[in-house]
Amino acid sequence: MRQDEREFADWTALATQAQSGDREALEALIRSSQDQIYGLALRFLANQDDARDATQDILILLITRLSNFEGRSSFRTWAFRIAVNHLLRSRKVRARSQSLSFAAFEEDLHTGLSDQAGPGADHTAMIGELRIACTMAMLLCLDVEQRMAFVLGEILELDHREAANILAIEPATYRKRLSRARSAVIGFSGRVCGNVSESARCSCDRRVPEALRLGRIHPSAPLTRSAGDAGLGAILEQTRGMERNLKALCQMKSPARFTAPDDLADIVRSAVDAPHTH
Repeated sequence: MRQDEREFADWTALATQAQSGDREALEALIRSSQDQIYGLALRFLANQDDARDATQDILILLITRLSNFEGRSSFRTWAFRIAVNHLLRSRKVRARSQSLSFAAFEEDLHTGLSDQAGPGADHTAMIGELRIACTMAMLLCLDVEQRMAFVLGEILELDHREAANILAIEPATYRKRLSRARSAVIGFSGRVCGNVSESARCSCDRRVPEALRLGRIHPSAPLTRSAGDAGLGAILEQTRGMERNLKALCQMKSPARFTAPDDLADIVRSAVDAPHTH
């Protein structure tokens, strides 16, 4: 059994213990799943603050609705269904969820390209950040249904049947959504991204100065906290991984694993301590 499969099996066991009134199991369950929820929200919303707020809301929902978990599916499937429903249906999330067209994004990427590459380790580190930011911006070019299908299938690599179950749609419908999203991403990447096509104009190396000027990337606030904590070596590995994946079927399978903000743990603790119905 893979490590992630063991982790998800542990979630179901913790959920069963938490339902019996084990508050330590409940807190452990939320703490162990919050990074996955945050990663889902961040990929869908492409904004750290929005993803943090959405993750907080979703974790509270998981706590208050835990009594409804009947074990007919894995806890991951059940939790992701709640998360996806919140992200797709919440008026608050819908109101702040950005939309972007592929045409507008392409024009933006071609604006302000530098003639010379930036030297040094700092520039190399920013390339890693830019690639992660670029892939998330590309997701915003998909409509919300295709975006969610792509996140579940291509980024989180869920089985089509599980993804369809989470979305409460037929597997055939899910496959159509995923196919359309994949085709759009592949077409855009092949036309615009220099890491995919040698004839494309945009290059991460040439794009970094403009992205820094516009505030699209922030040296002091990296998108991946794990990369920021581990230092340049981790960012360089993410960059190399992104290079490999950009040349694969699509470029969205970033090796970055997003970590939920530390203060979410305090919010979870407060929620666990508050009265709730099992």
